Amino acid sequence: MNPAIVIPSYWAADAVDAQAPGAYDHSTDLNAPKPELDACLASLEQVRDVCRVIVLVVSPPSSADAARERVRAIARSHPALTVTVLTEREAVRIRDRVDRIAPRAPGEPVSLRGYGAIRNMGLAAASILAHDCAIFLDDDEIVLGPDFMKKALYALGQQTRQGLPILAKSGYFYDREGSPLADTSKADATHRWWTKRIEFNRWMRRALSGTRISRSNYVCGGLFALHARAYMRVAFDPWITRGEDLDYLFNMRMHGLDVWFDNEWVVRHLPPPSVHRAPRFMQNVYRWYYERAKLAFAARQHDLEPVTPASLMPYPGPWFSSELDERVRKTAFARMMLTSERVGYGRIWRHGRELAERYADENKSKYIRFQSFWPSIMDGLWNDEELSEMLEEATCREN
Repeated sequence: MNPAIVIPSYWAADAVDAQAPGAYDHSTDLNAPKPELDACLASLEQVRDVCRVIVLVVSPPSSADAARERVRAIARSHPALTVTVLTEREAVRIRDRVDRIAPRAPGEPVSLRGYGAIRNMGLAAASILAHDCAIFLDDDEIVLGPDFMKKALYALGQQTRQGLPILAKSGYFYDREGSPLADTSKADATHRWWTKRIEFNRWMRRALSGTRISRSNYVCGGLFALHARAYMRVAFDPWITRGEDLDYLFNMRMHGLDVWFDNEWVVRHLPPPSVHRAPRFMQNVYRWYYERAKLAFAARQHDLEPVTPASLMPYPGPWFSSELDERVRKTAFARMMLTSERVGYGRIWRHGRELAERYADENKSKYIRFQSFWPSIMDGLWNDEELSEMLEEATCREN
Protein backbone atom coordinates (compact mmCIF):
# COMPACT_ATOMS: atom_id res chain seq x y z
CA MET A 1 0.00 0.00 0.00
CA ASN A 2 0.97 3.65 -0.42
CA PRO A 3 -0.42 5.34 2.71
CA ALA A 4 -0.23 8.91 4.00
CA ILE A 5 -0.68 10.16 7.55
CA VAL A 6 -3.02 13.18 7.71
CA ILE A 7 -2.78 15.49 10.72
CA PRO A 8 -5.22 18.41 11.11
CA SER A 9 -3.44 21.07 13.19
CA TYR A 10 -5.43 23.98 14.65
CA TRP A 11 -3.69 27.25 15.57
CA ALA A 12 -4.72 30.46 17.31
CA ALA A 13 -2.99 33.82 17.62
CA ASP A 14 -2.48 33.49 21.38
CA ALA A 15 -3.55 31.54 24.45
CA VAL A 16 -6.71 33.62 24.90
CA ASP A 17 -7.90 32.95 21.36
CA ALA A 18 -7.07 29.24 21.74
CA GLN A 19 -9.66 28.96 24.55
CA ALA A 20 -12.18 31.47 23.16
CA PRO A 21 -15.82 30.37 22.76
CA GLY A 22 -16.32 28.96 19.28
CA ALA A 23 -12.63 28.12 18.82
CA TYR A 24 -11.67 24.70 17.50
CA ASP A 25 -10.91 22.09 20.15
CA HIS A 26 -7.23 21.87 21.05
CA SER A 27 -6.18 25.00 19.18
CA THR A 28 -2.48 25.71 19.76
CA ASP A 29 -1.14 29.11 20.75
CA LEU A 30 1.22 30.30 18.01
CA ASN A 31 3.62 31.42 20.75
CA ALA A 32 3.61 28.09 22.58
CA PRO A 33 7.22 27.02 23.29
CA LYS A 34 6.41 23.30 22.99
CA PRO A 35 3.44 22.81 20.64
CA GLU A 36 1.74 19.42 20.57
CA LEU A 37 2.49 19.00 16.85
CA ASP A 38 6.21 18.99 17.57
CA ALA A 39 5.87 16.09 20.01
CA CYS A 40 3.59 14.21 17.64
CA LEU A 41 6.09 14.45 14.75
CA ALA A 42 8.96 13.50 17.07
CA SER A 43 7.11 10.31 18.01
CA LEU A 44 6.66 9.45 14.31
CA GLU A 45 10.42 9.61 13.72
CA GLN A 46 10.84 6.29 15.54
CA VAL A 47 8.34 4.50 13.27
CA ARG A 48 9.59 1.88 10.83
CA ASP A 49 8.60 2.50 7.21
CA VAL A 50 6.95 5.79 8.12
CA CYS A 51 5.09 7.32 5.19
CA ARG A 52 4.42 10.86 4.03
CA VAL A 53 2.80 13.13 6.61
CA ILE A 54 0.27 15.73 5.43
CA VAL A 55 -0.31 18.51 7.96
CA LEU A 56 -3.49 20.56 7.44
CA VAL A 57 -2.84 24.01 8.93
CA VAL A 58 -6.05 25.58 10.24
CA SER A 59 -5.88 29.15 11.57
CA PRO A 60 -7.73 32.47 11.49
CA PRO A 61 -6.99 34.48 8.32
CA SER A 62 -5.13 37.10 10.35
CA SER A 63 -2.69 34.45 11.60
CA ALA A 64 -2.39 32.37 8.42
CA ASP A 65 1.13 33.46 7.44
CA ALA A 66 2.47 33.09 10.97
CA ALA A 67 0.87 29.64 11.33
CA ARG A 68 2.32 28.52 8.01
CA GLU A 69 5.83 29.55 9.00
CA ARG A 70 5.54 28.03 12.48
CA VAL A 71 4.39 24.67 11.13
CA ARG A 72 7.01 24.61 8.38
CA ALA A 73 9.70 25.33 10.99
CA ILE A 74 8.41 22.45 13.13
CA ALA A 75 8.37 20.15 10.10
CA ARG A 76 11.96 21.07 9.17
CA SER A 77 13.07 20.21 12.70
CA HIS A 78 12.14 16.57 12.00
CA PRO A 79 14.25 15.85 8.91
CA ALA A 80 13.65 12.10 9.06
CA LEU A 81 10.06 12.75 7.99
CA THR A 82 8.57 13.83 4.68
CA VAL A 83 6.00 16.46 5.71
CA THR A 84 3.64 18.18 3.28
CA VAL A 85 2.36 21.40 4.85
CA LEU A 86 -1.05 22.27 3.38
CA THR A 87 -2.19 25.80 4.19
CA GLU A 88 -4.82 28.16 2.85
CA ARG A 89 -2.52 28.93 -0.12
CA GLU A 90 -2.79 25.36 -1.33
CA ALA A 91 -6.39 24.94 -0.16
CA VAL A 92 -7.62 27.76 -2.41
CA ARG A 93 -6.35 26.00 -5.51
CA ILE A 94 -7.80 22.67 -4.43
CA ARG A 95 -11.19 24.30 -3.78
CA ASP A 96 -11.09 25.92 -7.21
CA ARG A 97 -10.47 22.54 -8.79
CA VAL A 98 -13.35 20.99 -6.82
CA ASP A 99 -15.63 23.80 -7.99
CA ARG A 100 -14.71 23.08 -11.60
CA ILE A 101 -15.33 19.35 -11.20
CA ALA A 102 -18.66 19.75 -9.37
CA PRO A 103 -19.99 23.30 -9.85
CA ARG A 104 -23.42 22.39 -8.49
CA ALA A 105 -22.20 20.77 -5.27
CA PRO A 106 -23.68 22.62 -2.27
CA GLY A 107 -21.68 24.61 0.27
CA GLU A 108 -17.91 24.54 0.71
CA PRO A 109 -17.37 20.82 1.27
CA VAL A 110 -13.57 20.74 0.87
CA SER A 111 -11.99 23.49 2.93
CA LEU A 112 -9.86 24.44 5.91
CA ARG A 113 -12.97 25.66 7.73
CA GLY A 114 -15.30 23.34 9.62
CA TYR A 115 -14.46 19.91 11.03
CA GLY A 116 -15.97 17.83 8.23
CA ALA A 117 -14.67 20.01 5.40
CA ILE A 118 -11.17 19.94 6.91
CA ARG A 119 -11.22 16.14 6.95
CA ASN A 120 -12.36 16.20 3.32
CA MET A 121 -9.39 18.44 2.50
CA GLY A 122 -7.15 15.72 3.92
CA LEU A 123 -8.83 13.14 1.71
CA ALA A 124 -8.49 15.46 -1.29
CA ALA A 125 -4.76 15.81 -0.65
CA ALA A 126 -4.37 12.05 -0.33
CA SER A 127 -6.19 11.59 -3.64
CA ILE A 128 -4.13 14.26 -5.42
CA LEU A 129 -0.94 12.53 -4.30
CA ALA A 130 -2.38 9.08 -5.22
CA HIS A 131 -2.22 7.61 -1.72
CA ASP A 132 -4.47 4.57 -1.46
CA CYS A 133 -4.80 4.91 2.31
CA ALA A 134 -5.31 7.95 4.56
CA ILE A 135 -4.39 7.54 8.22
CA PHE A 136 -5.78 10.33 10.39
CA LEU A 137 -3.79 11.29 13.49
CA ASP A 138 -4.37 14.24 15.82
CA ASP A 139 -1.51 16.59 16.62
CA ASP A 140 -1.97 16.13 20.38
CA GLU A 141 -1.30 12.38 20.17
CA ILE A 142 1.90 10.42 20.63
CA VAL A 143 2.73 7.29 18.65
CA LEU A 144 3.81 4.56 21.07
CA GLY A 145 6.14 2.32 19.10
CA PRO A 146 8.07 1.65 15.90
CA ASP A 147 5.39 -0.76 14.64
CA PHE A 148 2.76 1.99 14.25
CA MET A 149 2.53 1.64 10.47
CA LYS A 150 2.33 -2.15 10.63
CA LYS A 151 -0.59 -1.92 13.05
CA ALA A 152 -2.25 0.89 11.09
CA LEU A 153 -2.34 -1.15 7.90
CA TYR A 154 -3.20 -4.49 9.51
CA ALA A 155 -6.24 -6.02 7.73
CA LEU A 156 -7.01 -2.81 5.84
CA GLY A 157 -8.24 -3.58 2.34
CA GLN A 158 -8.81 -7.24 3.25
CA GLN A 159 -11.99 -9.13 4.14
CA THR A 160 -13.45 -10.70 7.23
CA ARG A 161 -14.16 -14.44 7.32
CA GLN A 162 -17.69 -13.55 6.28
CA GLY A 163 -16.38 -11.79 3.18
CA LEU A 164 -17.05 -8.24 4.41
CA PRO A 165 -14.52 -5.61 3.26
CA ILE A 166 -12.37 -3.84 5.87
CA LEU A 167 -12.05 -0.39 4.32
CA ALA A 168 -12.26 1.86 7.40
CA LYS A 169 -10.66 1.11 10.73
CA SER A 170 -10.51 2.90 14.08
CA GLY A 171 -7.97 2.53 16.81
CA TYR A 172 -8.27 4.10 20.26
CA PHE A 173 -6.20 6.07 22.75
CA TYR A 174 -4.82 5.94 26.27
CA ASP A 175 -5.33 9.04 28.40
CA ARG A 176 -2.62 10.58 30.58
CA GLU A 177 -3.22 7.90 33.22
CA GLY A 178 -2.86 5.11 30.66
CA SER A 179 -6.56 4.19 30.54
CA PRO A 180 -8.58 3.55 27.37
CA LEU A 181 -11.83 4.19 29.24
CA ALA A 182 -13.70 7.44 29.75
CA ASP A 183 -13.50 9.14 33.15
CA THR A 184 -16.69 8.44 35.12
CA SER A 185 -15.82 10.60 38.14
CA LYS A 186 -18.03 13.50 37.01
CA ALA A 187 -21.50 12.44 38.06
CA ASP A 188 -23.06 15.63 39.43
CA ALA A 189 -26.27 17.16 38.10
CA THR A 190 -24.43 19.24 35.48
CA HIS A 191 -23.13 16.06 33.81
CA ARG A 192 -25.72 13.41 34.71
CA TRP A 193 -27.76 13.67 31.51
CA TRP A 194 -24.97 14.78 29.20
CA THR A 195 -22.34 12.10 29.51
CA LYS A 196 -21.52 9.21 27.23
CA ARG A 197 -19.05 7.71 29.67
CA ILE A 198 -20.98 4.75 31.08
CA GLU A 199 -22.44 3.77 27.70
CA PHE A 200 -19.10 4.24 25.96
CA ASN A 201 -17.16 2.25 28.56
CA ARG A 202 -19.61 -0.63 28.32
CA TRP A 203 -19.03 -0.82 24.58
CA MET A 204 -15.25 -0.30 24.84
CA ARG A 205 -14.72 -3.06 27.42
CA ARG A 206 -16.50 -5.50 25.14
CA ALA A 207 -14.46 -4.41 22.09
CA LEU A 208 -11.14 -4.63 23.95
CA SER A 209 -11.87 -8.14 25.19
CA GLY A 210 -12.98 -9.51 21.81
CA THR A 211 -11.18 -10.44 18.62
CA ARG A 212 -8.60 -8.00 17.27
CA ILE A 213 -10.87 -6.75 14.47
CA SER A 214 -14.56 -6.28 15.25
CA ARG A 215 -17.45 -4.24 13.88
CA SER A 216 -17.28 -0.79 15.46
CA ASN A 217 -19.84 1.55 17.01
CA TYR A 218 -17.07 4.07 17.65
CA VAL A 219 -14.57 6.13 15.69
CA CYS A 220 -11.48 7.71 17.18
CA GLY A 221 -10.94 10.50 14.66
CA GLY A 222 -7.39 10.85 15.90
CA LEU A 223 -6.58 7.27 14.95
CA PHE A 224 -8.58 6.37 11.90
CA ALA A 225 -7.48 4.63 8.69
CA LEU A 226 -9.42 4.82 5.44
CA HIS A 227 -8.71 2.76 2.36
CA ALA A 228 -9.16 4.63 -0.93
CA ARG A 229 -12.07 2.31 -1.77
CA ALA A 230 -13.88 3.96 1.17
CA TYR A 231 -12.69 7.54 1.02
CA MET A 232 -13.15 7.85 -2.74
CA ARG A 233 -16.79 6.83 -2.24
CA VAL A 234 -17.85 8.33 1.11
CA ALA A 235 -17.14 11.89 2.30
CA PHE A 236 -17.16 13.52 5.71
CA ASP A 237 -20.15 15.75 6.41
CA PRO A 238 -19.34 19.49 6.17
CA TRP A 239 -22.61 20.45 7.92
CA ILE A 240 -22.03 18.70 11.22
CA THR A 241 -20.89 21.08 13.95
CA ARG A 242 -18.85 18.53 15.93
CA GLY A 243 -18.25 14.77 15.95
CA GLU A 244 -17.44 14.42 12.26
CA ASP A 245 -15.51 11.22 12.99
CA LEU A 246 -18.41 9.29 14.52
CA ASP A 247 -20.69 10.76 11.88
CA TYR A 248 -18.46 9.16 9.24
CA LEU A 249 -19.40 5.75 10.68
CA PHE A 250 -23.07 6.62 10.13
CA ASN A 251 -22.29 7.74 6.57
CA MET A 252 -20.48 4.47 5.86
CA ARG A 253 -23.42 2.44 7.15
CA MET A 254 -25.82 4.45 5.01
CA HIS A 255 -23.79 3.26 2.02
CA GLY A 256 -23.77 -0.37 3.11
CA LEU A 257 -20.23 -0.34 4.52
CA ASP A 258 -18.82 -0.81 8.01
CA VAL A 259 -16.18 0.77 10.19
CA TRP A 260 -14.06 -1.74 12.09
CA PHE A 261 -12.28 -1.55 15.45
CA ASP A 262 -8.69 -2.71 15.96
CA ASN A 263 -8.03 -3.37 19.65
CA GLU A 264 -4.24 -3.52 19.18
CA TRP A 265 -3.85 -0.13 17.47
CA VAL A 266 -3.46 2.59 20.11
CA VAL A 267 -1.81 5.96 20.74
CA ARG A 268 -1.49 8.22 23.78
CA HIS A 269 -3.71 11.31 23.84
CA LEU A 270 -2.23 14.36 25.57
CA PRO A 271 -4.64 17.25 24.94
CA PRO A 272 -4.02 20.66 26.51
CA PRO A 273 -6.42 21.75 29.26
CA SER A 274 -9.76 22.85 27.87
CA VAL A 275 -12.69 24.78 29.23
CA HIS A 276 -16.19 23.44 28.61
CA ARG A 277 -18.41 26.43 28.00
CA ALA A 278 -22.00 27.01 27.02
CA PRO A 279 -21.12 27.67 23.32
CA ARG A 280 -19.42 24.28 23.09
CA PHE A 281 -22.44 22.60 24.65
CA MET A 282 -24.63 24.35 22.08
CA GLN A 283 -22.42 23.01 19.28
CA ASN A 284 -23.16 19.53 20.59
CA VAL A 285 -26.88 20.28 20.76
CA TYR A 286 -26.76 21.33 17.11
CA ARG A 287 -24.74 18.21 16.33
CA TRP A 288 -27.18 15.68 17.76
CA TYR A 289 -30.36 17.33 16.49
CA TYR A 290 -28.78 17.55 13.05
CA GLU A 291 -27.62 13.93 13.25
CA ARG A 292 -31.07 12.73 14.20
CA ALA A 293 -32.73 14.67 11.38
CA LYS A 294 -30.17 13.67 8.77
CA LEU A 295 -30.41 9.97 9.57
CA ALA A 296 -34.21 10.11 9.54
CA PHE A 297 -34.11 11.83 6.14
CA ALA A 298 -31.58 9.32 4.80
CA ALA A 299 -33.71 6.40 5.98
CA ARG A 300 -36.42 7.57 3.58
CA GLN A 301 -34.10 7.43 0.55
CA HIS A 302 -34.51 4.21 -1.43
CA ASP A 303 -30.79 3.92 -2.25
CA LEU A 304 -29.47 4.29 1.32
CA GLU A 305 -29.42 1.87 4.25
CA PRO A 306 -31.29 3.07 7.37
CA VAL A 307 -29.17 3.76 10.47
CA THR A 308 -31.24 3.49 13.63
CA PRO A 309 -30.53 4.09 17.34
CA ALA A 310 -31.32 0.43 18.01
CA SER A 311 -28.48 -0.65 15.71
CA LEU A 312 -25.98 1.41 17.71
CA MET A 313 -26.61 0.37 21.30
CA PRO A 314 -25.39 0.84 23.97
CA TYR A 315 -23.47 3.71 22.39
CA PRO A 316 -24.11 6.06 20.58
CA GLY A 317 -27.72 5.07 19.84
CA PRO A 318 -29.34 6.97 22.74
CA TRP A 319 -27.85 10.25 21.55
CA PHE A 320 -29.93 10.44 18.39
CA SER A 321 -33.03 8.76 19.83
CA SER A 322 -36.10 10.31 21.45
CA GLU A 323 -34.01 10.64 24.64
CA LEU A 324 -32.16 13.62 23.18
CA ASP A 325 -34.81 16.24 24.01
CA GLU A 326 -34.84 15.43 27.73
CA ARG A 327 -31.05 15.23 27.87
CA VAL A 328 -30.73 18.74 26.43
CA ARG A 329 -33.51 20.24 28.55
CA LYS A 330 -32.31 18.81 31.87
CA THR A 331 -28.63 19.53 31.27
CA ALA A 332 -29.22 23.13 30.19
CA PHE A 333 -31.45 23.74 33.22
CA ALA A 334 -28.98 22.17 35.67
CA ARG A 335 -26.07 24.17 34.28
CA MET A 336 -28.14 27.35 34.25
CA MET A 337 -28.79 26.89 37.98
CA LEU A 338 -25.47 25.44 39.12
CA THR A 339 -22.69 27.00 37.02
CA SER A 340 -21.35 30.52 36.53
CA GLU A 341 -22.67 30.62 32.96
CA ARG A 342 -26.29 31.18 33.97
CA VAL A 343 -27.04 33.52 31.07
CA GLY A 344 -25.50 31.29 28.36
CA TYR A 345 -27.18 28.11 29.55
CA GLY A 346 -30.40 30.02 30.20
CA ARG A 347 -30.56 30.98 26.53
CA ILE A 348 -29.97 27.37 25.55
CA TRP A 349 -32.66 26.14 27.94
CA ARG A 350 -35.17 28.61 26.51
CA HIS A 351 -34.23 28.61 22.83
CA GLY A 352 -31.50 26.03 22.17
CA ARG A 353 -33.66 23.13 21.07
CA GLU A 354 -35.71 25.37 18.77
CA LEU A 355 -32.56 26.77 17.12
CA ALA A 356 -31.00 23.33 16.75
CA GLU A 357 -34.17 21.86 15.26
CA ARG A 358 -34.34 24.73 12.78
CA TYR A 359 -30.71 24.20 11.73
CA ALA A 360 -31.32 20.47 11.40
CA ASP A 361 -34.43 20.95 9.29
CA GLU A 362 -32.72 23.45 6.98
CA ASN A 363 -29.63 21.30 6.43
CA LYS A 364 -30.69 17.66 6.85
CA SER A 365 -30.70 16.91 3.12
CA LYS A 366 -27.53 18.76 2.11
CA TYR A 367 -25.03 16.01 2.88
CA ILE A 368 -27.03 13.46 0.88
CA ARG A 369 -27.03 15.81 -2.10
CA PHE A 370 -23.33 16.63 -1.74
CA GLN A 371 -22.45 12.96 -1.36
CA SER A 372 -23.80 12.30 -4.86
CA PHE A 373 -20.97 14.50 -6.21
CA TRP A 374 -18.19 13.06 -4.05
CA PRO A 375 -17.00 10.10 -6.18
CA SER A 376 -16.63 12.33 -9.24
CA ILE A 377 -14.80 14.96 -7.19
CA MET A 378 -12.31 12.39 -5.93
CA ASP A 379 -11.88 10.77 -9.33
CA GLY A 380 -11.15 14.21 -10.77
CA LEU A 381 -8.55 14.96 -8.09
CA TRP A 382 -6.81 11.57 -8.19
CA ASN A 383 -3.17 12.03 -9.20
CA ASP A 384 -3.90 15.50 -10.62
CA GLU A 385 -0.56 16.55 -12.10
CA GLU A 386 -0.80 20.30 -11.45
CA LEU A 387 -2.07 20.00 -7.89
CA SER A 388 0.36 17.19 -7.11
CA GLU A 389 3.25 19.40 -8.17
CA MET A 390 1.91 22.17 -5.93
CA LEU A 391 1.78 19.84 -2.91
CA GLU A 392 5.25 18.49 -3.62
CA GLU A 393 6.52 22.09 -3.55
CA ALA A 394 4.88 22.44 -0.13
CA THR A 395 6.76 19.40 1.18
CA CYS A 396 9.65 19.53 3.65
CA ARG A 397 12.10 16.70 3.04
CA GLU A 398 15.35 15.47 4.53
CA ASN A 399 18.24 17.33 2.93
